[in-house]
Amino acid sequence: MDTFLSCDWGTSSFRLRWVRVPDLVILAEQRSREGIAATWQAWQAAARQDAAARWQFYLDAVTPAIAAMEQHTGPVPAQAPLIISGMASAAIGMMELPYATLPFAVNGADAVVHRARATAAFPRDVLLLSGVRSEEDVMRGEETQLAGCIMEDHDTAEGIFIFPGTHSKHIQVQQGQVRSFRTYMTGELFDLLRRHSVLKETVAGLEALPPPALHSTFSEGVKAGAAGNLLHTAFGVRARYLLGDTTKAANLDYLSGLLIGTELQALQQAPAHIYLCGGAHLQAAYAMALQVLELAPRATVFPTQWAEEAVIRGQYKIFRQLTAHHVT
Repeated sequence: MDTFLSCDWGTSSFRLRWVRVPDLVILAEQRSREGIAATWQAWQAAARQDAAARWQFYLDAVTPAIAAMEQHTGPVPAQAPLIISGMASAAIGMMELPYATLPFAVNGADAVVHRARATAAFPRDVLLLSGVRSEEDVMRGEETQLAGCIMEDHDTAEGIFIFPGTHSKHIQVQQGQVRSFRTYMTGELFDLLRRHSVLKETVAGLEALPPPALHSTFSEGVKAGAAGNLLHTAFGVRARYLLGDTTKAANLDYLSGLLIGTELQALQQAPAHIYLCGGAHLQAAYAMALQVLELAPRATVFPTQWAEEAVIRGQYKIFRQLTAHHVT
């Protein structure tokens, strides 16, 4: 294998990259907002039931992105497999796969994978990666990011790995294994509160959200979130505006800090080292929050590009773990 297609398919996002190996240089890329949820809705509208047709239906959604890349790069060889992680293995995905269980090796050796051979309808092998479950939580995609965040010679790294997002994950790693993890609905709650709650008239739109370091109100929100009860402090966002203490733009910044501070609250009592792995804007906001809470001295913040390419490295690491074994 000289190249592979890396697909990170989230609930509301789609990202396809053509990657050269072994140096993992990105040769081409396509992005869209056509996430798994949209494809699932289209599949339901088609009113078909059989599993084979569903699998092909989802692959047909990937094909235009491959074709768009080929317009700029030339043909992607059929020998390049398509490796998919994220929500594609969920109940609303192309095939629901069982979760791997804890403890889960960070090198991907415990990954649950379905492999489909090339067909006339889709002339390349497909590897679909599943997620991980604990007794009370689940994740799909972050386990692959985690594998890609940790260097091969540091598979014994220990601490709490934070993956910010709509549903942020805090993954506890000990002796090269995921021992536990927690999900925080930080991004989703931020969206719900600013758009659909009583707070919506007291905060500005997202275009007004500045870099966190530029506003002291973000820091104030972080401190309030880390120290208080969100059911009370969230209403404080409204009170701040009604009492004339802030602008809508600053209040949005405060709300962002409030929710991130609430998410990071438990880390103040946990002595573990912290690893932050996120995209550009969220990375900056969370890094600032760690400073505000005086957690930065025991935190490692991965470079943004490293974090954004973690899925590629994780998929490749899992693929290599599986090449010597039979994958159903």
